[in-house]
Amino acid sequence: MRTPSTDRDPTADWAEVDEYLAQTLLPEDETLELVLDENQAAGLPGIDVSPLQGQLLSLLVRISGARRVLEIGTLGGYSTIHLARALPAGGRVVTLEQAPEHAEVARRNIGRAGFGDVVDVRVGAALDTLPQLADEGGGPFDLVFIDADKPNNPNYLEWALRLTRPGSLIVGDNVVRAGRVAHEEDTEPAITGTREFLTALGEDPRLEVTALQTVGAKGWDGFTLAVVR
Repeated sequence: MRTPSTDRDPTADWAEVDEYLAQTLLPEDETLELVLDENQAAGLPGIDVSPLQGQLLSLLVRISGARRVLEIGTLGGYSTIHLARALPAGGRVVTLEQAPEHAEVARRNIGRAGFGDVVDVRVGAALDTLPQLADEGGGPFDLVFIDADKPNNPNYLEWALRLTRPGSLIVGDNVVRAGRVAHEEDTEPAITGTREFLTALGEDPRLEVTALQTVGAKGWDGFTLAVVR
């Protein structure tokens, strides 16, 4: 086995191992590869979850037995498709996207993947669409995936709790931020929002929580996993 050089950039090793694991564990997926190509062609930022992380989302849907999924932050629909694929017959994903141009790309990708009748893409600021969803009686959701603007993560958590039930799973993405979340002197809004989100998770008696750091093609980051008591 090759021994990594001590002067080698560790992020190169992370990406190499990510690629190896994806090639070894995941089947080739032309549909999802096309989604990423379409996102890039449309000028969307390359901040989708990795293939391995997307498969984790699919497995969480299957393991939890989720039938109704809420996603906060659609982008081009890459993670949305992973979530939708794992649903049982009759399952539903509601996904919220602030940018109309992103939502348009997502709808095309989701439709091409065969989930146009499974996924409801709603456009607008999530703090506007979440109350509308509650007024409609849109919950309870069995799984909520939070992956949107980080300063509002504490607000998204509170809405997730309003729209779930005991046993529901709430997943938060990008909670490590290359380690910056642990640096109290770092006051960038995305960092402080993430820190407040973690504090709220840890202090809320309604939740049982853990967090996992990840390294890979997307750098150094992590997820939170919370079950509603």
